[in-house]
Amino acid sequence: MSRSGAITFKGTPLTLAGEAVKVGQVAPDFKVFYFEGGLKPITLSDLKGKPSLISVVPSLDTAVCAMQTKKFNDQLAAMSDKINSLTISLDLPFAMNRFCGAESIKNMRVGSDYQDRNFGLNWGTLIEELKIMSRAVFVLDANGKVVHTEYVSEVINEPDYEAALQALRSAM
Repeated sequence: MSRSGAITFKGTPLTLAGEAVKVGQVAPDFKVFYFEGGLKPITLSDLKGKPSLISVVPSLDTAVCAMQTKKFNDQLAAMSDKINSLTISLDLPFAMNRFCGAESIKNMRVGSDYQDRNFGLNWGTLIEELKIMSRAVFVLDANGKVVHTEYVSEVINEPDYEAALQALRSAM
């Protein structure tokens, strides 16, 4: 399934692959990878037991994506031991790791969907025309139920940070 015109990039309508994730549903499974002395997986089951914020970005090498990751990193610092937080993109795990080191990102884990784009397809965030992720934010409760979704309608815009943080606080 595809969602034609679901988002825009600088005003141009684009298509998102997969179905939109909706509040109230069980979060779709996924497997992304991070680098820590080697490639290691992160799956949905790794997030269970704590509320989770999943921030999806096209690329950490762009200003808005970097800003989104830094803002969530800063705003989640006080609750980092009570929650899971994850930034997902198609950037390679090595580049994501380098970004986190250079920008002192310590409260957000990063996961790359580069291998088979299963997160992008299962969560409806893969932009068909560009083969990159759209900008989105999801909040899950400790059992993996979706309590907040935002597919940012214009890729170059920032998400509604406060709405996501409020949903996360409510899930704690």
